[in-house]
Amino acid sequence: MQVGGLPMQSHIRLLKIMFALICGFMALFYVLQNIANLDAAHQALIYVLSGADHQAYPNTLFFKTADPLFAWLAVGIIFTLEFATAILLLKGSWDMFVARGGNTFNQAKKWAQIGAGLGVLVWFGLFGVIGSAFFQMWQTEIGTNSMNGAFQFFVSCAITLFWISQPDPTAD
Repeated sequence: MQVGGLPMQSHIRLLKIMFALICGFMALFYVLQNIANLDAAHQALIYVLSGADHQAYPNTLFFKTADPLFAWLAVGIIFTLEFATAILLLKGSWDMFVARGGNTFNQAKKWAQIGAGLGVLVWFGLFGVIGSAFFQMWQTEIGTNSMNGAFQFFVSCAITLFWISQPDPTAD
């Protein structure tokens, strides 16, 4: 059934578009803020990667490093993936907006889904798994604050991915 040329479920489609758009802007704003604080981000990564001030679990089975070049590599990877997350979610939002009244809406979700999935990879994979579990960043205030923020971003992306991936009825 249609109302004014749009499917009855158009409000759900608009909400899905808004969720993807909000996540896209969140990723964009964070990467831009990170770039504005480039030296601080680099120093924070050196601190976390070095294992400095790790009192509870001072040893590791893996490695620690205070190498500035390694930290720059990590900064580059994080910033690139955050920026890609933003671009993909924003493109996906636009694609869904264009397809909002037609039968191609489910297909138009592709880039938003990939972007939200990449956000999960960044904030759960990089920060939750590598930062927290591998480098034990939970042991310091800087690391804990980064982890807590990353958890919020991961959950936002995961919920958005899950919700926009739910099939929408066709416009019939």
